Amino acid sequence: MNLYLHIPFCASRCSYCDFYTQVGGRWRRDFLTALLGELRLRRDELPEGEHIEHIYLGGGTPSLLTIEELRLIFSLISELYASSYEGEITIECNPDDVTEAYAEGLASLPINRVSMGVQSFDADDLTFLNRRHSAQQVHSAIRALRQCGITNLSLDLIYGLPRQTEAKWRANIKEFLSLGVPHLSAYHLIYEEGTALTRLVERGKVKPVDEEASLLFFQILIDELRAAGYEHYEISNFALPGLHARHNTGYWQGVPYLGFGPSAHSFDGRRTRSYNVPSLKTYTTELLSGRRPYEEEHLSDEELQHEYVMTRLRTQWGISLEEYQELFGGKAPEALLHDARPHLEAGKLTDQSGVLRLTPSGVFISDGIIADLFV
Repeated sequence: MNLYLHIPFCASRCSYCDFYTQVGGRWRRDFLTALLGELRLRRDELPEGEHIEHIYLGGGTPSLLTIEELRLIFSLISELYASSYEGEITIECNPDDVTEAYAEGLASLPINRVSMGVQSFDADDLTFLNRRHSAQQVHSAIRALRQCGITNLSLDLIYGLPRQTEAKWRANIKEFLSLGVPHLSAYHLIYEEGTALTRLVERGKVKPVDEEASLLFFQILIDELRAAGYEHYEISNFALPGLHARHNTGYWQGVPYLGFGPSAHSFDGRRTRSYNVPSLKTYTTELLSGRRPYEEEHLSDEELQHEYVMTRLRTQWGISLEEYQELFGGKAPEALLHDARPHLEAGKLTDQSGVLRLTPSGVFISDGIIADLFV
């Protein structure tokens, strides 16, 4: 079983972000008490005899927590959840938070992987996205972490920004590759409802890039990363061999996980999901009173089937027809292959030894293929 901790604080709000976060530290001290309380309250959700393998601190901006605050969290996890910390222990950081002292502090904890939201190395892009770091701070942060022995690093980049050119995107990829970082998550800019960026589009002040440019940027990304030896192991993720993200891969492979913090989700590995309320105030006040504010849903057979297709087909491991039959019945693979046939014949899917996978050209229309396979 894996564990996710959502730290909902940010120093500033990025223009494109729709994650649950809060700017400012009004609830910070009480939140930490509430988070520790939730860890205690839910100890019984870890099945007898199991332990926590991979841990991920996301947000928000977990690097706004002090080293001592992080130490309290890890100490309690160690006490309650039988974690040996031998798995992947990741924290998301903003580059400008990672000073030499902070990197030394992280290295003194069980943390062995750092994911940094870089988004772009271009100063104009960073201003547009309302990011608070510079490209130089990314270099400094990577250097500080490596000097402390944390070498398992991941960076995020965003492509498809308004007015982004092919030359600018190639420059971003080139700079990423020059750093020798083993993992990259690259996402197309999405205009989420309610964000500052979407409001600019609605007022006609920002024009999204067209589909042709988006496909070009994605193709460049795939070609450049593969040429540099990175495996394209999930639609938005690339890694040097053996260094794919273990915790996130668990989401795509149906591994059970416990999620703590406001808006965090949990999954029992079978059909039950629960999610904490996306309200820092409600989350904190309820847990300070010893109650977890959450909702729960039980997935139907059809929902489980759709989720299996969607998550597995996004990855290089694909859909195992044997496992699909075990999970969904004897005739399920036959129906799946019937719906997959047009894409197999068009060269967008392959069936190799009973495993369905997207081909390189299929990756570009993956959403449509996945929808066609929902039976």
